[in-house]
Amino acid sequence: MPLFPRIYGTELPLTRIDDPLHDREVGAADATQDNTRTDDTRISAVRPLISPALLQDELPVSAEIQTLVEDSRARIADVLHGRDDRLVLVVGPCSIHDHGQAMEYARQLRVAADRHRDDLLIVMRVYFEKPRTTVGWKGYINDPRLDGSFRINEGLRRARELLLDISGLGLPIATEFLDLLSPQYIADLIAWGAIGARTTESPSHRQLSSGLSCPLGFKNGTDGGVQIAADAMVAASAKHAFMGMTKMGMAAIFETRGNVDTHVILRGGKQGPNYDAASVDASCAVLRAAGQREQVMIDCSHANSNKSHLRQVDVARDIAAQLTQGDTRITGVMIESNLEEGRQDLKPGQPLRPGVSITDACLGWTQTLPVLDMLAQAVRERRAKARA
Repeated sequence: MPLFPRIYGTELPLTRIDDPLHDREVGAADATQDNTRTDDTRISAVRPLISPALLQDELPVSAEIQTLVEDSRARIADVLHGRDDRLVLVVGPCSIHDHGQAMEYARQLRVAADRHRDDLLIVMRVYFEKPRTTVGWKGYINDPRLDGSFRINEGLRRARELLLDISGLGLPIATEFLDLLSPQYIADLIAWGAIGARTTESPSHRQLSSGLSCPLGFKNGTDGGVQIAADAMVAASAKHAFMGMTKMGMAAIFETRGNVDTHVILRGGKQGPNYDAASVDASCAVLRAAGQREQVMIDCSHANSNKSHLRQVDVARDIAAQLTQGDTRITGVMIESNLEEGRQDLKPGQPLRPGVSITDACLGWTQTLPVLDMLAQAVRERRAKARA
């Protein structure tokens, strides 16, 4: 027996169902425009994404952690604006891929942070998103199971859980902001952020930076040029209006006030390293011409170490010598460090060695400790020189 739906008081026979390949309503061929010939032709699937508000409701921030984040941001800003003579030290794994190992590292780093609190403002590097030159594992949020299943909702939950656990130790956290939506899920827990060499020139990331609540570093370009980072600082300090996603997961227009707590990160480039005194002079000249504060953070890894993790020690030694000579323009240092040194490949069916990076090679913890001691001593000598 045929079914007769009642539409506006008229009974019409249901002669067909929707064609699953086209956007039409049942019984009305012209109800919606069919754009399937030109729209989303290379999209293989669309899956639901948890809203930031729901995730934050499930994994809320305690009053104690809110205080930690607020205080850490303020102390980092004090260093940037010359009100604190300590060195900001961003140290930790190149990328996070295991909760337990990250917590083991965090517990050891917390001890070191307490020991050096008078000289170093230590912030743990907790990077969840990895920019790839071509293809590869994109990070803990994108692929938390390390198997290409791309359980992004799970990755967001795991990332937030880890940030809460590390913050619960009393340790401030640093991360790189790569995806334009992910900050809505985790930025309330971040004390310091970075914009990478590949995205410093991106207008969208500069707009995002103008609205972020934390101090922020812009890396020089992959060619080693500092001008794009100086330009990014200028752009980030300005007001912007752009499209984004609210905590409730709705599209909206955001209007920002601008972020003045920014700085340059020297990470070297295709032209070679840029951590030495001459490079610091040249970088500060670019910043001065752009009307920005003459200060830099130096990344001991990447092109500055020629991608040799052990050379980070040599870079840090050179930085320490500059500090000892009284250079106050160096306000921060970055070090890639893990529980164990080196790196390993992520291969299906092959067990991973605990505590070893699956992205860039890192110093081991026992190799990191003397570097922290060396930098802390250099800060003390710089302080003594300033007071003499």
